[in-house]
Amino acid sequence: MKINQVEELVGITKKNIRFYEDQGLVTPNRNLENGYRDYSLEDVKVLNQIKLLRRLEVPIEEIRRLQTKEISLDVCLHEQIREFSKRQKDMDILSQLCQEIIDSCDELEDMDVEKYLDDMKRLERGGVSFMDINKVDVKKAKRGPKIAAVAFIIFMIAMIAVMVLGKMSDPETPMFFIIFMIALFVVAIIGVCLALSQRLKEIDGGEQNEANKY
Repeated sequence: MKINQVEELVGITKKNIRFYEDQGLVTPNRNLENGYRDYSLEDVKVLNQIKLLRRLEVPIEEIRRLQTKEISLDVCLHEQIREFSKRQKDMDILSQLCQEIIDSCDELEDMDVEKYLDDMKRLERGGVSFMDINKVDVKKAKRGPKIAAVAFIIFMIAMIAVMVLGKMSDPETPMFFIIFMIALFVVAIIGVCLALSQRLKEIDGGEQNEANKY
């Protein structure tokens, strides 16, 4: 069967399916006549296994080890249980810390910040993990530029299509003018892609890190 059919059956995107292929987790046969991937019911079964394990947050490498029998399903899932238990314990401790702050003060100005930061450092030394909120902020900061860039690129592509259709409907339009306008649109698209790339780099390693110093 084709990848579109597999996508519908399994409920994961073609991009994810190809990623799992690149990782060697699923290896569909190739149609000898056209070279296209030919997925079997066994491939669908494997992809469903991967889908379940990923939803249980099993890392890709662990899935690979499961498939090659380096570890058993029992060992793999018990490791996940330990990870979830630790995470739940961390959340309980953080909830207790929040409640302690609520009980000790009513306003932000009354909070003994140094005490609670010291408490958090002590908890970290004891093995408690805190979410890296900076990663969450970075992800949110990237969303706006990406949406704006995609919208602009779609608009430019639409303009190129309009120019091509205009030439087809009016052959007398100078070809030089059409090529010149399309070239301008292409340059604009390239410029936006470069600007987006630079902006994402700034968010990843520039302004966010600078903000963390203060």
